[in-house]
Amino acid sequence: MRYALPPLVHERLRALRERPIEPTEKGFGSLAAGGAISAAALAADRPPLHASGFTYPLLTLRETALHHNVAAMADYCTRAGVALAPHGKTAMSPELAALQLAHGAWGITVATIGQMQAYRAFGFPRLLLANELVDRAGIAWLAGELAADPGFEAYCYVDSVDGVRILDQTLEQHRIKGPGRRLPVLVEIGHADGRTGCRTDEQALAVAKAANAAGTLTVAGVAGYEGSIAGATQAQTLGRVAAFCRRLRALGGAVAQAGPARPIVTAGGSAYFDVVARELTADGAAASQVILRSGAYLTYDHGFYGTVSPAGRGAADAPALRPALELWAQVLSRPEPDLALLGAGRRDAGFDKGLPVPLRVLRGDGRRETGTAGWHVTELNDQHAYLRVDPAAPLAPGDLVALGISHPCTTLDRWRAVVVVNDDGKVTDAVHAFF
Repeated sequence: MRYALPPLVHERLRALRERPIEPTEKGFGSLAAGGAISAAALAADRPPLHASGFTYPLLTLRETALHHNVAAMADYCTRAGVALAPHGKTAMSPELAALQLAHGAWGITVATIGQMQAYRAFGFPRLLLANELVDRAGIAWLAGELAADPGFEAYCYVDSVDGVRILDQTLEQHRIKGPGRRLPVLVEIGHADGRTGCRTDEQALAVAKAANAAGTLTVAGVAGYEGSIAGATQAQTLGRVAAFCRRLRALGGAVAQAGPARPIVTAGGSAYFDVVARELTADGAAASQVILRSGAYLTYDHGFYGTVSPAGRGAADAPALRPALELWAQVLSRPEPDLALLGAGRRDAGFDKGLPVPLRVLRGDGRRETGTAGWHVTELNDQHAYLRVDPAAPLAPGDLVALGISHPCTTLDRWRAVVVVNDDGKVTDAVHAFF
């Protein structure tokens, strides 16, 4: 089911689609030199990807995989009885965030006040800052934004009395106008050796008490992040994630005694959201509003998430996701029989969760497509990929290699304009990223 976008989001996205793509954007230099290229123009013209003047390396999004993933996750959340606030930091793209809203997302998650400001600039009406907010300039901006627009909903985390005090004092100095207008906060629950978040239940309840006593805040529920939990085996990791979620669910009920009748309980990255959904809804749909914050599901990948996600683990009833990102790179050199150097590297693709994966080749002689069985990337420099190949493979300088990536978060942040292509190899759109 598709949902209508808020009018302001629709209006600002329309302006973005008409905005010329600058020649400074990777891959667009030759096309954009005349200043006439835009997402709207690409969508209207539908040029062939490899015969339109794009330069390489070039990051692309497969349209069918993208739309399949957003629909599959929306359907999964509906069946699981949870809401979805997809993490906007994955792509920092208002177009992709709008696509998720159009498929029923509850709101958009961000990780920093700067990211919130970026999405707010495009009119997004509900933003969840999944982090503590202690930046006084950022808090002042947020107070002004809330005062200016009664329809804007914002949430952030607290995990200490000191953090509550900073929020309350700064919001009081820049007082939110309007009767009963308070900033809803979520008490963050952490775990040993994890990131932020209260380490004990007693600490969490003390923080909730302090926030409820503050004149500018109200406790809306609890939050946690399970993606940093690890065990010696996959089974042990999943067991620890489940135990953490049970603790989170119980604390949501404890906070509700002094807060909302149906508190928000939120967790769920892109690796274990099936466990999160199961455990956080165990008390029934009426107990709390469960919100997942998965983000990488939208583009998925050929590496890390392809193995640790619910579908990658073979979990029952998991959404079947498809890798959507492909990085096209030219063969620059074939200096040894089993080695080709590609013109793409650390500046173009993530490598923190695995190296790129060769998918297929478009040969220079008529753009004939060939396979890459047995090939693998062994190393990345800033602008080079070392591709080990079959010595008998007819691979030559100028040929194009499509690379799958591992961990979309650290690939997308290297690009500010990404080409969208259909299964016929035609460009159907472009999306912007505001990193």
